[in-house]
Amino acid sequence: MTTAQTDDGWRAVLTTLVAERGDALTRYARLISGNNDDAADLVQDALVKTFGRLRNGFSVASAEAYVRRAILNSYLDGGRRTSRWRRIEHFAATPELQESSAPATDARVDLDGHLALLSPRERACIVLRYYDDLTIADVADQLGISPGTVKRYVSDALGKLGAALDTPDITFDREGRNAQ
Repeated sequence: MTTAQTDDGWRAVLTTLVAERGDALTRYARLISGNNDDAADLVQDALVKTFGRLRNGFSVASAEAYVRRAILNSYLDGGRRTSRWRRIEHFAATPELQESSAPATDARVDLDGHLALLSPRERACIVLRYYDDLTIADVADQLGISPGTVKRYVSDALGKLGAALDTPDITFDREGRNAQ
């Protein structure tokens, strides 16, 4: 196989992935990161990491899985680097909120604000558990931590979200599903 054929293979997969799944990847990154600017950066970094070296044999579906994993890893790495800043950032700046008349936007803004209360690990666990609909074991595997640690992060995050949403009496089963 020539270099040109290899080059064309990954370029075609990249082009198709961005055209067909780019918006979904950006929404996923936005849900994890909490804002559009960081989401765009996460997607770009993930695409560069995934396709930075010549790779062949990717299907669009497997490439999307690699990019999603790279988005999550980049977010967690950034969270470790900036965790100290994030603890004091709210003293220096306020998040930008855009006015909208759509009721769904209000709910999304509320959710974004509440998710911002969580640590990067808690937020990642909540997003993987409830947005990606992964089991506790799958979340643990994705993050490289034990299932017990995932349960702790999910429990802590749900407690924070319940307090912020003024619904502390919500109970969840062992898998983190609403028991009511």
